[in-house]
Amino acid sequence: MGKLDLVTMIIIAANVIISYKGFSDYSFFEKYKFQVGSVQRGEQIRLFSSGFLHADTQHLLFNMLSLYFFADVVIDLLNPFQFLLIYLGSLLLGSLLSLYFHKNEYHYSAVGASGAVSGIIYSAILLQPGMKLLFFFIPIPIPAYLFGIGYLLYSIYGMKNRIGNIGHDAHFGGAVGGYLITLILSPWLFKTNLLMVVLLAIPIILLFGLKKMGKM
Repeated sequence: MGKLDLVTMIIIAANVIISYKGFSDYSFFEKYKFQVGSVQRGEQIRLFSSGFLHADTQHLLFNMLSLYFFADVVIDLLNPFQFLLIYLGSLLLGSLLSLYFHKNEYHYSAVGASGAVSGIIYSAILLQPGMKLLFFFIPIPIPAYLFGIGYLLYSIYGMKNRIGNIGHDAHFGGAVGGYLITLILSPWLFKTNLLMVVLLAIPIILLFGLKKMGKM
């Protein structure tokens, strides 16, 4: 974990350049951020462009560091083109899930690569569920699949309770994108890691079950 492939460097550079343009140009930021009303009026470019804008330097740094640590797992086990498909597909699905859950909130807006990065993280976990993750605030390594399940369950909790100024729905949608696209590109996972495929699907099924029951 933590190598820099060319495609990863290009994505990070694009995020840095576009985000810093948004930091200094308010009209540019407003024109390309995700906003429900604007997307519904036909400005679909915002579904993608918002994923390259960030609220501030800290937001940008966190997302790019997360991408840096997980990108090479996906690139090494798949390839750079498939990595890019997962990144962009997860970005789009994250935006679409936000649109779905906030369709009646015309002024709802969001920015950030979190959906795309969540997709890469979930893809990496699906491809290599046995890898261990170490966090500063937890002194022991955590199996990747436990982190993946916990991450999505927390996202559901955050969506339901509107916790913080965080786009939990974009995070969740991005993770779903990473999960689905990785399975499409790597159907062999159904043979080699079927248990993990099923376990990682549980939070996804739970979310849409809660939505159907009107509890989200």
